[in-house]
Amino acid sequence: MSSIFQAVGAATSLSSSASFDTKKFQFSSSRSLLGKRASCVVVRCSGAKMDGGLNQIGGRADHLVTNAVATKADTPAASTASKPGHELLLFEALREGLEEEMERDARVCVMGEDVGHYGGSYKVTKGLAPKYGDLRVLDTPIAENSFTGMGIGAAMMGLRPIIEGMNMGFLLLAFNQISNNCGMLHYTSGGQFKIPVVIRGPGGVGRQLGAEHSQRLESYFQSIPGIQMVACSTPYNAKGLMKAAIRSDNPVILFEHVLLYNLKERIPDEEYVLNLEEAEMVRPGEHVTILTYSRMRYHVMQAAKTLVNKGYDPEVIDIRSLKPFDLHTIGNSIKKTHRVLIVEECMRTGGIGASLTAAITENFHDYLDAPIICLSSQDVPTPYAGTLEEWTVVQPPQIVAAVEQLCR
Repeated sequence: MSSIFQAVGAATSLSSSASFDTKKFQFSSSRSLLGKRASCVVVRCSGAKMDGGLNQIGGRADHLVTNAVATKADTPAASTASKPGHELLLFEALREGLEEEMERDARVCVMGEDVGHYGGSYKVTKGLAPKYGDLRVLDTPIAENSFTGMGIGAAMMGLRPIIEGMNMGFLLLAFNQISNNCGMLHYTSGGQFKIPVVIRGPGGVGRQLGAEHSQRLESYFQSIPGIQMVACSTPYNAKGLMKAAIRSDNPVILFEHVLLYNLKERIPDEEYVLNLEEAEMVRPGEHVTILTYSRMRYHVMQAAKTLVNKGYDPEVIDIRSLKPFDLHTIGNSIKKTHRVLIVEECMRTGGIGASLTAAITENFHDYLDAPIICLSSQDVPTPYAGTLEEWTVVQPPQIVAAVEQLCR
């Protein structure tokens, strides 16, 4: 089927093959950008009647909470301030985790474009170069294949490098090093070499960054043997996953979403390290399991507020570990709810959702009372125009309508 998006006299035809009829989840043409929070676009979506006799997606726009990229608004300011710990933005939490590991282990080093005295394109490494010197915080030329290969070689010789891609899309230039070297050298050397390297950087659909700067590379890297992949979504798990990735003897790719860097949360003062292979139970529920990660976690939680008002009780899981999947947590949820909705920003064809669907079908098919529904981004280059950009990404009303269909 195809969905036709029109703006400023131009029409872009987007095609998507799916077992789930995306026509049922089209928005009406009335849309508006209401504001910003945490450097993210907050979208208010108008309702539209769906085909096939289904209920309306959202009715009036006021039925959906517009706080799509932060859940902290549910917590009174006074109670938040009284909690132990300290408040950090997500990029600051990444920096804190990185700095703690550099302080703990002299083998930890950072390399990438502008990571030194400039502090990184999103300031994750700000202040580290004056403290640790230019050799441990190494500014590199604009040559992703070269400095990625250098980092992998450094890991083979006993260091623990963190390789920053200024944008994850640029790391396609280093795909050979990541695939043939980073993922395989431990095996092809007969176990003689470990590759304790972390590859990290911003990705995802931002705010009118254009197609080449809006890449979701999870689907590119998931098929590489020997590599672990995790995606952070909160300051708490950003720091915990950063520390765990640095301490791991395996190569780890840490995906950070460009629109979540300014998300604020109170995190513990004491040290903590998260499990790289463990999902997070965001909201317990009984009626349907919603699996998501990264920015889509907040679209799902916005939709969950509407679903609760409609009488549904969704269970929301942030899978966090994109490879391998935490099938223990996922399976226990499916055995309870018997219905699964996957919400991702990755592409539909060959994306994380497709792999997750296959894993669930293979392991938990007998527990399902309805077909798995997967809501993904359109299989098109991300448009520059803001309204078209939003059309390509899953929005909260689509999630509400999908749950209503699953629970009929």
